[in-house]
Amino acid sequence: MSAEPRIATVLICHAEEPLHTDGLARWLAATTDLRGIVRIREPGRMFWRRVRREWQRSGTLGLLDVLAFRIWYRVALAARDRDWHARALAALRERWPAVPASVPAIDVATPNAPESEAFIRRAAPDAALALCKHILAPRIFELPRAGTFVCHPGVAPEYRNAHGCFWALASGDFERVGMTMLRVDRGVDTGPVFGYFTYPFDPRDQSHVEIQHRVLLDNLDGVGALLRRIVRGEAEPVSVAGRASGTWGQPRLSSYLRLRRRLARSHALSHA
Repeated sequence: MSAEPRIATVLICHAEEPLHTDGLARWLAATTDLRGIVRIREPGRMFWRRVRREWQRSGTLGLLDVLAFRIWYRVALAARDRDWHARALAALRERWPAVPASVPAIDVATPNAPESEAFIRRAAPDAALALCKHILAPRIFELPRAGTFVCHPGVAPEYRNAHGCFWALASGDFERVGMTMLRVDRGVDTGPVFGYFTYPFDPRDQSHVEIQHRVLLDNLDGVGALLRRIVRGEAEPVSVAGRASGTWGQPRLSSYLRLRRRLARSHALSHA
């Protein structure tokens, strides 16, 4: 009996995220026919565009709350998360071999660039896995035969942005701290949902950054199996009818501090 042919894939990710460009690229190369990697190297002006969008959405006080959290994170949490990132990447490198030199890669300022489109078209993948902050143009996400898929760090439709895990934690909605695998459509994280993944997270000991990475990394076997089923036409979307849809902004210090107080009270009650 012959082995089942591997599905053909393309990875779209940010160049500055080695967990994706190296770690997850290794996983895809080992478990699929990885035909290319699109690495996004954003120009500096993109940061200021995001700042401006947050100001337009949240106002001056909201933006200051966001900036206060970023300062707090750098001072109190970033070093610990860097150590965790290093351990997680080492574990991926130990489990999966290096990506073969024959797998092509391209560096672009945006995944919607014409050269990105030409690169993906040449690769002719069954599916693309997009681990990026950009809204993809239809001429990009419609290229793969079965579609382009996002491992969204948050349970959609309730938490529909890149910080979904943070906002589920901050809202005390621990049952919806997880990851959504969906196919990209013309909306923003509104495409058909094919599955949800989580793990036994510890919000007292693990930052939202570690959690939002681990909801994917701890479930690679299940994500890979689901992706293969989708490509083979064996998986149906999950119904989200009747569920509230919510979009959320950047993490805020006030929300983070409320989470810490909630966790402290819960811990005190459990030991009373």
